[in-house]
Amino acid sequence: MDFDSFIKIRRDLHQIPELGFREYKTQAYLLDYLSRLPQERLEIKTWETGIFVRVKGGNPTKTIGYRADIDGLPITEATGLEFESTHTGQMHACGHDLHMSIALGLITHFVNQLLDDHLLFIFQPAEEGPGGAEPMLNTEIMKEWKPDMILALHIAPEYPVGTIATREGLLFANTSELFVDLAGKGGHAAYPHQTNDMVVAACALVTQLQSIVARNIDPLDSAVVTIGKITGGTVQNIIAETARIEGTIRTLSIESMAKVKERIEALVHGVEVGYQCKTAIDYGAMYHQVYNHEELTREFIQFAEGNEQVNVVVCREAMTGEDFGYMLKEIPGFMFWLGVNSGYGLHHAKLNPDENAIGTAIDLLTRYIEWKGKK
Repeated sequence: MDFDSFIKIRRDLHQIPELGFREYKTQAYLLDYLSRLPQERLEIKTWETGIFVRVKGGNPTKTIGYRADIDGLPITEATGLEFESTHTGQMHACGHDLHMSIALGLITHFVNQLLDDHLLFIFQPAEEGPGGAEPMLNTEIMKEWKPDMILALHIAPEYPVGTIATREGLLFANTSELFVDLAGKGGHAAYPHQTNDMVVAACALVTQLQSIVARNIDPLDSAVVTIGKITGGTVQNIIAETARIEGTIRTLSIESMAKVKERIEALVHGVEVGYQCKTAIDYGAMYHQVYNHEELTREFIQFAEGNEQVNVVVCREAMTGEDFGYMLKEIPGFMFWLGVNSGYGLHHAKLNPDENAIGTAIDLLTRYIEWKGKK
C-alpha cells in the first residue's frame, strides 16, 4: 500500500481542525474520500458529525470494530508547518488527524481485501469534549451494527516510531471536569467589612482542595485534583462579587472518583458557610476509565510481538482521559499507544508527530484484522 497518500490525507485534515460536534468540513472530507472507494461491500451512515462505515464480510460470524476520533482542540498552532491549521485558534494537537488517516488506510485496504467477517469503522466526534463516544454508542445505527469486539489507538509522542504500548486491564483513568462558581457581595476596596470577597473564598477553596488526595485517598491508589483556571473580579479596587474555578479530576478507580467528589462537595459547602456566599458545582464532561479486555489485549500483544517491524512495550496505566472507555464498558476490546516521536507532548501547540507512524499502524492493523477476521 502507498502510505504516502495517507500522509497527504493527514496533512489535509490537519489544516481543518474543528471542535466537538462542529466537525462539518472534516465529515465532508471523510465522506468525499469514502465515496471514491469501491462501493460494493461498503455501507455508510452518518450521525451528527460522525460516520459509521461497515465493510461487509463474505461469510460473517462476527463484526470487528475500530474507532477513530475526529475533533480538534481550542489551541493556536505554533508548529510553523507548511500545512498548519487554517482555522484560527483550533489545532489537531492530540493526533486525531493521524487517527483518521490510519482508519481510512484500513478501510481502503479492506474494501479490496475480502474478509469473512464484517468490519465496522466509527469516526467519532467530540472526544475532547463534550464526549461523543457514549451518545454514539446509544444510537440505533450502533445497535444494528454493534461489533463483537472493538479497538482503537492513540498517538504517544514519548515513544519512537515503530513502538506500540499497551497493557491488560486499566490503561487510562476515570476523568471528570470540575467547575465551581461562587457568588458573594462585592463592593469598594476601602470597605471590605461590607462585602463577601469571592477572590478570597476561591483562593481558600483551591488550597483546601489540595488536601483531598493527600488526606482522603488511599496512598496505594492514585488520584489527581488540578485547578487550572481561576477567574474573579473586575478591577483592582473593587472587591469581587463572583469567582469561578475550573479544573479536572482523575482517578484510577471508580470508588476514588466518588470519594473525591464527596470531599469536594463537603469543602465547597464549608466555604459557602464560612464565607457567606452561594456556590454551584458542575462536573462537566465525565469519562469512564479505559479498561482493556485481558484476553484480547494479551492476544494482540502476542500477535504484535511476532512482527519484526514493531517494538511492543507493556506500559503502566496513565492518568489520561479518553471517552473510548464508554465503548469498552459495553464491548470487549482494547486501546494502545502508537509511538510518534515528538519533542512536544499531547495538547501542545508545537506537537509535530512523525508521520511514518501512519504506515506502521496501517501495516500492523491490516495484518492483525486479517488474522482476527479469519479466526
